[in-house]
Formats: sequence, C-alpha cells, structure tokens
Amino acid sequence: MTDNRRLFDLTGKTAVVLGAASGIGKSSAEALASLGARVMRADRTGEGAEATAAAIRAQGGSAISESCDAAVSADVTALAAKAAEAFPRLDIVVTTPGLNIRKTIVDYTDEDLDRVINLNIKDTVWFFQAFGRILVKQRVGSLIACSSVRAVTIEPGLAVYGSTKAAIRLLVKGFASEVGRFGVRVNAITLSITETVLTGPITRRPDIYNLYAGHTVFNRWSSADEVATAVAYLASDVASYVSGSTLFVDGGWTAIEPADGLDGIVALSLGSPGEATLVR
Repeated sequence: MTDNRRLFDLTGKTAVVLGAASGIGKSSAEALASLGARVMRADRTGEGAEATAAAIRAQGGSAISESCDAAVSADVTALAAKAAEAFPRLDIVVTTPGLNIRKTIVDYTDEDLDRVINLNIKDTVWFFQAFGRILVKQRVGSLIACSSVRAVTIEPGLAVYGSTKAAIRLLVKGFASEVGRFGVRVNAITLSITETVLTGPITRRPDIYNLYAGHTVFNRWSSADEVATAVAYLASDVASYVSGSTLFVDGGWTAIEPADGLDGIVALSLGSPGEATLVR
C-alpha cells in the first residue's frame, strides 16, 4: 500500500518562494517549511522576507531570505543564481507576486499597462526561464505560479488584469509541455478572494466584502493558509503525475458564477485611478 503520508513529507527538499513577505507567498513558504522543506524566501522588501524567514526558524524550521523585485528581469535571474548556490538541488519554486490596477480599458495609461504586464506576465516568463533552466538540468522539480478566477470570469475594470492571469494559465500549459520530458512539473493555483494585508482595503468595506463572499459556495473569503495547502500539494510527490494544470482554490466561485462574472452587479463606477465602487 502506498505510504501517502510520506509522499506529503518535504523533509530534505528545498524551495524558493518569490513574494514571501506577506499574503499567499508568506503562507506558502510557511506551509512548505512546516512539511520539512528548507525555504528561501524572497521579496522586493528584503526586510519582510527576512522577518518571515526568522519566524520559520523560531519554529524550528529552516529558512533564509533574499531581496528580489519580481518586476525586474535581472533580479529574478540573480535570485535563481543565489538559490543554485545556496542549495545543492532545487525541488520546489513558487512565484506569487501580482498586480491589479482596476480601470476600464479606455482609462488605462501606457504606464498602467506596463506595470501590470511586467509583474504578471513578464515575471512569470522570467521566473520560468531562470528557474526552469536549473530544474531541467537536474531533471526534477515542481514549479508553481499564481493565476486568478479573473482568467475565466470578469467584471468591468478587470479586463487587463484578467487577460494577464489567463496568459499565466497558458504559459503553465506551454512550459509544462516543454519541460515534462525532463521530469519537471509546472502548475498553477487559481484564486478567488483571499483575506490578506493587500486586500485589507476591500475587506474593511462590508458592502464589497459581503458581495464577493456571496460569489462562493461557502459565503466567505478564504485565508491565505487555505490557499497555501494547495501550493504544498502541488509541491509534494502526491502530485507527481500532475503537470500543465490549474488547481482552482476559489471556494466554488467558478462553479456557480456566470461566465461573464456580472451576477448581481449592475455597474462599476470608477473613482480615483485604481479604485472602484461596486454597485448592485
């Protein structure tokens, strides 16, 4: 009989998590460490990455930190080089940063477009390139990216963001097809609504909080830790035959919401740039 408990165990494995200072990245790094992995936590705010690495060490785990701006190609390349130097082998690499500038398409500026594409799409490609070369050379590894339900459902003001998240899903499929013969797995998690520091401005507004909660079958938001368990699954040997897939961790959002994502929403009135008010 297969020892499934052992397959979940990450003892002796190494991991790099980009975007690990807060939110999904922080919880993912903690989840991997709790299962035994030695984790390199990286973030644009090096202090934040080190703070969470210190917290892991305080709990008896193994963690180091590095500074990396995911929107800068050279930084991502340098992070991969540092990881290769720090670890004899890389088993798990995770990228979580993402940016949403909520505006209608006609209101998007060139600067807005560059910022969203650089972080959401280009970072994913840079990450795949830098770490993919290492995993292909060693002929093993699990690479995990982050998409969103906005890749398949939409509402006014999210078209650009949603298109980048849809691109990530296709990048995952494409890269999985290219590196599978080398024993490398490539997958993504797809999120809906998660309570983090970054979503604080929304979760503090009962009208929007409750509206979005109602789009799930549980009528609630997820915690970052609930999402991190999906990352841990894809990182582990339990998912040894899973590649090119997107694992939905959306509380049933896409199971019950119409494809256009407009259920219960009549209009979106935009306020100052990047802000929005939902109107039922």
